[in-house]
Amino acid sequence: MTETYPAHPVPSAKTGGSFTAFGLRAEAEPLAKGLHVVATPIGNLGDISFRALATLAAAEAVIAEDTRVTKTLLAHYGIATPLVAYHEHNAATMRPHLIARLKSGATLALVSDAGTPLVSDPGFKLVADALEEGIAVTSVPGASAVLAALVVAGLPTDRFFFEGFLPGKSAARRARIAQLQPIPGTLVFFESPRRLAETLADLAAVLGNRDAAIARELTKHFEQVRRGPLQHLAEALADEPPPKGEIVLLVGPPGAELASADTLDERLQDALKVHSVKDAASVVAGETGLPRRQVYARAIELAARSD
Repeated sequence: MTETYPAHPVPSAKTGGSFTAFGLRAEAEPLAKGLHVVATPIGNLGDISFRALATLAAAEAVIAEDTRVTKTLLAHYGIATPLVAYHEHNAATMRPHLIARLKSGATLALVSDAGTPLVSDPGFKLVADALEEGIAVTSVPGASAVLAALVVAGLPTDRFFFEGFLPGKSAARRARIAQLQPIPGTLVFFESPRRLAETLADLAAVLGNRDAAIARELTKHFEQVRRGPLQHLAEALADEPPPKGEIVLLVGPPGAELASADTLDERLQDALKVHSVKDAASVVAGETGLPRRQVYARAIELAARSD
């Protein structure tokens, strides 16, 4: 069921709840007042903690991005907590109601459709407003598509940067990729299946032939991880139908060693045979780890000599 709000929110009298796991019914302890941010499975329903189940069962309401998705999870574990829809289309109007309810002493749980809330969903503003109002915010950690992809990608994990979704248009996408080029860590993106091939092509054009990985349907029955140089993956996906399912795309960091002047010129001359000056500079900067501005200036000099 989906909750509606009274004109003046009042504290709930709920003192606990229950859930079922492994065929056993368990009683949840009452929760502290405030907003509890709960991570949920990214695919496999078994990837949820007992603490998360207890929190969802004991909360007065569960704030969900898509109540249909969360209803399936709650039903699987025998949890009857009411659901409240909170998504990008109603966030501006719903947020004041939720904050008012929390200020009145309510205990609410926030979830996303899958994984950890606040990662590419509208929960951030709710948490920010709650903290500004002095409301306690508690994290109940668990599954994350970002971390799940990192540990199976085979790419460096000591430093990484989560970008989320890149722009949908190629020109804007390449511009953003160029801004990310100098980051000395693994880049992590979310991408839709229908745009994956185009995005891989743009990444290869701007970043060069860095190592990369495509993690698809993580934790689910058809989980798949494809690894290889960006150019290889881009060419392979260009000749295949779009894959199905949720996708995390990862790209390794720039090369650790900077190229010598002679090596830089050789790389640029090769790149200029197939790319514009701008794209050649982006490709070589990605391969060598040199600042793009420096590589671009040298590319202009080499291109002028050949004219």
